[in-house]
Amino acid sequence: MIRKILRQINPEKLRTHHSELKTLYMKPLHPWKVDVEEAIRIQEDLGSRLILKKTFSKVRTIGGGDVAYSKDENFLFGAIVVLSYPEMETIDIATAYGKTPFPYIPGLLSFREGPVLIKTFQKLKVKPDLMIYDGQGIAHPRGFGLASHLGLWFDLPSIGCAKTPLLDEFTLPGLSKGSFELIQRGKIALGAVLRTKEKVNPLFVSPGHRIDLSTSIQLILETCQKYRIPEPLRRAHQLAGRIGHRA
Repeated sequence: MIRKILRQINPEKLRTHHSELKTLYMKPLHPWKVDVEEAIRIQEDLGSRLILKKTFSKVRTIGGGDVAYSKDENFLFGAIVVLSYPEMETIDIATAYGKTPFPYIPGLLSFREGPVLIKTFQKLKVKPDLMIYDGQGIAHPRGFGLASHLGLWFDLPSIGCAKTPLLDEFTLPGLSKGSFELIQRGKIALGAVLRTKEKVNPLFVSPGHRIDLSTSIQLILETCQKYRIPEPLRRAHQLAGRIGHRA
């Protein structure tokens, strides 16, 4: 699978983006080896730092990040695939693995998958302009899901794009592609239930950091090609799954 994806990488695109490679700025925000109570406190403290507006004028590269698990779930495997935008050509990939550091607890996914995705991100040759994660942004009980957490950690625009919700109150959208219903807490819109392909199950989209909801919806729709899942995330999911299956 890795060889197949490597063959799809456009060398000219890689040279172009590598020559303009951005410096990876990553300021650790907290330790990852914490208990549940401390993890919740970290989420509550960091949520106020999120920027929920569009902070960029142009996107040329979009990364997708996903994690797969070994059969016994003792190990996890991170994958990030960076695509050119809007062409959706693969220009970089990275993978990493490690021991599962945190139990499965709804709402605390970033403490389980965040460390391996950080390790994966550090192996990239091309830093993406924006990341899409298989997880939540602010459509989260404490407004601080995986996409928000890693968006703040890397100081990168990020979008959460999940197959299932963490918040229970939502309405299903119409059956046509592009239909959506807002996920709200009171009068505040946290995300959207978005139909990315006609008559298929919707996705749960929310801004993570340095982006607004309307731009998040637009980019998810524009990066969905033949499939329900946006292409950067779909390719990362395939890569992580294949690595995890072989382990």
